[in-house]
Amino acid sequence: MNREKSVRMKLTYTHTKYVAYFGLFTQAIVLNLLPLLFVSLQKEFSLGLDQISFLISMNFVIQIVTDLVSAQYLDRVGYRRILQTALGVVVVGMSGISLLPFLIEPFVGLCICYGISAVGAGLLEVTVSPVVEALPGKEKVSAMGVLHSFYCWGHVSVVLGTTAYFLLFGGENWRLLPALWMVIPFLNLVLCSFVPMRQLGEDQPSVKMGQLFRSKLFWVFLLLMLCAGASEQAMSQWASYFAEQGLKISKTLGDLLGPCVFAVLMGISRALFGGRGDSIDVRKWLFLAGLLCVGSYLLAVFAPHPVLSLAGCGLAGFGVGILWPGTLSLASRKLPTGGSMIFALLALAGDMGCAAGPALNGLVTQNTGSMHKGLLAASIFPLLLVTGLWLLKKDKKV
Repeated sequence: MNREKSVRMKLTYTHTKYVAYFGLFTQAIVLNLLPLLFVSLQKEFSLGLDQISFLISMNFVIQIVTDLVSAQYLDRVGYRRILQTALGVVVVGMSGISLLPFLIEPFVGLCICYGISAVGAGLLEVTVSPVVEALPGKEKVSAMGVLHSFYCWGHVSVVLGTTAYFLLFGGENWRLLPALWMVIPFLNLVLCSFVPMRQLGEDQPSVKMGQLFRSKLFWVFLLLMLCAGASEQAMSQWASYFAEQGLKISKTLGDLLGPCVFAVLMGISRALFGGRGDSIDVRKWLFLAGLLCVGSYLLAVFAPHPVLSLAGCGLAGFGVGILWPGTLSLASRKLPTGGSMIFALLALAGDMGCAAGPALNGLVTQNTGSMHKGLLAASIFPLLLVTGLWLLKKDKKV
């Protein structure tokens, strides 16, 4: 016990920040590893496009339920215990993908493992933002931008690492990949047990859930978060498949030029936002980013050449980059008494969007046989976000 106390004394809030950063890095692994395996899983287990769409939607639906339930217990249980549970659950669920589909009916096995992992991802999404918001210091917007950039760096790392693995060992030997990627959350779990941690609401009381729901401004932010999540994941989850099947590009090149460029530009966007977030008009930048996102979707859909379509995928990453952290920062600034609850509920709305975006894309693609039409349908989400921000432009309360 004394040794544990000594270790904690040597660690600072900087290490706490690292735990939060690699928490979102871990979430990126959960959300983006399986899409890179779609083609391999189709060949190995004869999965249909409808089953793949179900896995994507199931993941986000489970995260939505997790967000809703955990919102009521986050302050009561404490950030540390929630983070420890999240990281442990992710390690178990993702590692199980390497084994369970070969022991029982493959699709059922994938659903179980991916569902367990989704619970962990949902808990991470709810917890890491308030952990950073509660840290000492005033540069909250910048810290939030840097935090969410780690999701992007995790996405890039997954794409590059998985692509390198496939080049060396072949796509048919994918089984070891999930277990290898789980080393990162396991090490983060160990660090999480010792870092110092503060909670929101220690200095001032937070509002109750019912009070937030009576605020019109809060509902505006829920809508913006839903559109932000949908705009991001409708492209992110299907970029690899779009490159391979829609544009007829090889898997290696498709992964590098599709989801990888998307994630790199999204990370750069968030890093730039993190560097200047406390000195810019967040609402204005959200509006401009939404416009870029709309244009990028349309470029991906209507471009006459695959290279230009892939450029649209990449630019969409830069456009959606600040939508999620920007909305969180603006909401925490305009609703300062929201505490942990507002982050949990906004994460809930964001995850609803993350489920709706890819689902709409997959549904339209399934029914029309055209990924281009699927992406066109999904462009409604950044368009709604831009419209909402434009309508609120003259509202001084926002």
